[in-house]
Amino acid sequence: MAELPMGKGVSAGKIASNVQKKITRAQEKVLQKLGKADETKDLAFEEGVINFNKQLVEGTKLQKDLRAYLAAVKAMHESSKHLYECLDDMYESDWYGKKDVDSLLEDSDLLWTDFHQKLVDHALISMDTYLGQFPDIKARIAKRDRKLVDYDSARHNYAAVNKGKKKEGIKITKPASLLERAAPGWAQGILSAHNVAQTNLTRSQAEEELERAQKVFEEINIDLQEELPSLWNSRVGFYVNTFQSVAGLEEKFHREMGKVRTPAQPHQLTELYGYVLNISCNLIKKKNIPSSFYQYDTPATANLLDMDLDSLQAATTPAAQVKTMHDYNATDSDELELKAGDVVLVMSYENPEEQDEGWLMGVRESDWIQNKDLGKKGVFPENFTQRM
Repeated sequence: MAELPMGKGVSAGKIASNVQKKITRAQEKVLQKLGKADETKDLAFEEGVINFNKQLVEGTKLQKDLRAYLAAVKAMHESSKHLYECLDDMYESDWYGKKDVDSLLEDSDLLWTDFHQKLVDHALISMDTYLGQFPDIKARIAKRDRKLVDYDSARHNYAAVNKGKKKEGIKITKPASLLERAAPGWAQGILSAHNVAQTNLTRSQAEEELERAQKVFEEINIDLQEELPSLWNSRVGFYVNTFQSVAGLEEKFHREMGKVRTPAQPHQLTELYGYVLNISCNLIKKKNIPSSFYQYDTPATANLLDMDLDSLQAATTPAAQVKTMHDYNATDSDELELKAGDVVLVMSYENPEEQDEGWLMGVRESDWIQNKDLGKKGVFPENFTQRM
């Protein structure tokens, strides 16, 4: 027969005791299943265990889904970062708004990082802490089950000892009478006292074992009777706080991201966007705009990110860069004041039907280079200028 392994500090007596306990528990469970022994029942506790297992399953699923959500946030962060890095790489240094694009990349990255970290701090760590209490309680529930079997076994053993008292007395009396016949008179009293003591010792041991088993069971049972209902009731507040944290962090993240993606001067961007599509982007540093280029309809939106690029329609009317040949004194608020030698960047009318014959729309190149402001655009007579 193979010997049981003994670890450091574990005696053979301890191993034998544990083996004996397992055998006794197994025998007791078999007797209970066969209906040969009654089993202590606690319906309220059993319901608490059912709720505990349900709560553990729900919490484990929530933790799994929360981790999946965080993984998705991290993946979206990386995708967003790569997208903006691509935009930043393609956006040439002399294009209008280069600094804004750089800031968009940096601020967007910081917001994603902060969003993920706060989800970890306010949701995931709380979730892990919440579930961290379940393994210990689960182990104590299993221990309570074992101690209940021990208690039932001790209870049945004590009852059997008391019930068999008379039978044991008969079994002891018969052999005692035979011994008494053969034994000297002085030894007969000693034999009788020994038999009575053995019977009392067995009964006393059974009683002590019952009291010990009952005490151990009740100690762990009372603690669990208090903890399980409290743990079950705590789930409502925890779930509410968790979902409120996630929803609040989501709302704040999208609000802050909306601010980052909104240009500082949206009223300028609408007109500028169409203009940038029409003019060579080295205009600011160089004063040699091509003689002709295609015009594009400008989307009626202030946010570059919201523009529908598919809706842009190229027109066939070429525009130019013109030079003023004579001074022109403006006679109306929508007209340009021109001096001979001024270079005017010609623009298309937002509504072609508003264009009068012989008049053009544009902005002086000097105003654009200095202020980058299309608000100073105006109309001027074409015959005062010459195409360059």
